[in-house]
Amino acid sequence: MSLTGRRAPAIAALALALAILALARPIDHDESQYVASAVLGWGNLPYRDFAYLQTPLQALLFAPIAALLGHLAWPGLRLVNAGLGLITLLCVWRAAREAEATKRNAVIATALFATTDILLFSIGVARNDALPGALMAAALIPILRAARGQPTPAGAFLAGLLLASAAAAKISLAFPAAAYGFYTLWHRRHLPLWVAAGALGPTLLVAALWIAAPAEFLFGVLVFPSAAPSEYYAAGDRAWKLWTLLKPVDTVKFLALGPGLAALLFVARHRPRTDATLLCTLLSVSALIAALLPTPIWRQYLLPMLPPLFVGLAIVMPERLSAGWKAGFTVFAAAGMVPSLSAVLSGKPAMVAAWQESTAIGEALSRADIKGPVATLSPQFLPGAGGAIDPRFATGPFYFRATSLLTAAQEPNHKLVSARTMARHFAQAPPAAILVGGEGEWTSGNPRLDARLEGWAVEQRWRRVPLASNRFRLYVPD
Repeated sequence: MSLTGRRAPAIAALALALAILALARPIDHDESQYVASAVLGWGNLPYRDFAYLQTPLQALLFAPIAALLGHLAWPGLRLVNAGLGLITLLCVWRAAREAEATKRNAVIATALFATTDILLFSIGVARNDALPGALMAAALIPILRAARGQPTPAGAFLAGLLLASAAAAKISLAFPAAAYGFYTLWHRRHLPLWVAAGALGPTLLVAALWIAAPAEFLFGVLVFPSAAPSEYYAAGDRAWKLWTLLKPVDTVKFLALGPGLAALLFVARHRPRTDATLLCTLLSVSALIAALLPTPIWRQYLLPMLPPLFVGLAIVMPERLSAGWKAGFTVFAAAGMVPSLSAVLSGKPAMVAAWQESTAIGEALSRADIKGPVATLSPQFLPGAGGAIDPRFATGPFYFRATSLLTAAQEPNHKLVSARTMARHFAQAPPAAILVGGEGEWTSGNPRLDARLEGWAVEQRWRRVPLASNRFRLYVPD
């Protein structure tokens, strides 16, 4: 794709807008585990050396980036995800052109995709959605080139590599990867052996980490994601989030915040029949099925279904849309941008505030001469503070709030600590310091969890270190 003429300024403007959004979006406690995994991943292996609650590719790929960025790891990782969002959009445009959509339709479909709240949230925080989404979008290019009748061994290898890498970054992507794999067996012009050869590398990587720490791998990749949400919500005042009937309601709601729902209805109405549109439908539906399996579902789970959906929209869209469809797409596109604009304008703390908090934490750590690992449910603040993350808190608040997923005897092998076993584990191996305050309503977190951690420090009569922050408190052994 040429970046000459009018495209380069437009792409540069889009890149700048996504970068600004990434830095201006409010802090989210979901980022804790992904920043921590990138920081701890340099020189360590996920599962074996620290707990990780996803398939491992992102932790490995982002580790050298975090090491290079140092104190700027957290904002840098947000910008990396914004860049991956830009790549996703460019790949959707290129894939649509490979499927012989017109230039106009490819641009319109890509622009509509860019306004979806699902995409804007997923690429605006330091989570693990942007990388697999970009890999999924990139895989569409060689896949649709083959569907057009131009398969090559290199293209088939690349398709397998990208789809398997997406699954190695987030397990839900295994569904569209498997769907395409089975499709190639029935349509051998897609060169299934070359596709399988491309998938071999990421598959072996995941298998190697499984072999290195089998119990810890299975817990992080399969057991925790399937059991932890039900355990957490069933025990609190939000058990209604586990209602199965909410899944279709939430799905429609998330897709309606942007043109995703309109695109789905438009493509379904036009009943695609070509190889390219059937492939887009297959990949989108398989990604939707994967998104619907967890309980509850969240907007970012739906991201993998959108690249093939909007490529399919570009293919079937006529040169002239009816006035009704134009109005519908326009209204939904506007709706898709409202949550991001509302979040940015809400006044909630974003990356500038996060940097100020990290600076204050770093000064306190320095005054207290803390060199060892810090126990905190908000490890994303420690890189900017120059503090070391206690590996037992690599998952932020997400395992700490568990009550029955592992026994106290199993937790040390998994490099984990829960609120109910904290006293026992800290008695054997106390952290160098305890930092609380980041798991609160201002980060969409649960302040009761921080209270449990702080309560232990107070009970042990640890000394509270002066900290120039209205949110954080730092405790050290007296």
